[in-house]
Amino acid sequence: DYDGHSDLHVGITNSKGVVYNYDREGVHRAASGWEQCISVPLVQPDMPELLQQWDELLEEFSLEEAWLPHRYEEQQHNCYTFALAFVNRVRRGRGRQPLSKAQFTERFLIPRTREASRYLTLHRELARSDFYIVPLAQQEQ
Repeated sequence: DYDGHSDLHVGITNSKGVVYNYDREGVHRAASGWEQCISVPLVQPDMPELLQQWDELLEEFSLEEAWLPHRYEEQQHNCYTFALAFVNRVRRGRGRQPLSKAQFTERFLIPRTREASRYLTLHRELARSDFYIVPLAQQEQ
């Protein structure tokens, strides 16, 4: 039901699919409730050593004082800040420059949200036009 006009909530997953996210109540770990999300891959497949450390890095990061509930501020210290700060922590650990909000948005988020927007537009149009989509039988493919 997303219309493209409201803010989205942002989180980072561990290797088991648990989403770490930050809001006015602090850091949450959610194993469900994110089924209708846009997934943005951040780790390349050729980085197995990073994948092995990811869960530990994320857990340690989420426990830092910066993410206590009283530090939350809707415009300047929010879920997006949490996700970007974690990404930049990982980048620094690998000797890479941190990304600004604009760089992160342009490089990682905009391509995925555009793709999702096209899908949602197509889905709405098909639903409004009473089309019915069925998978092709194996021999017809």
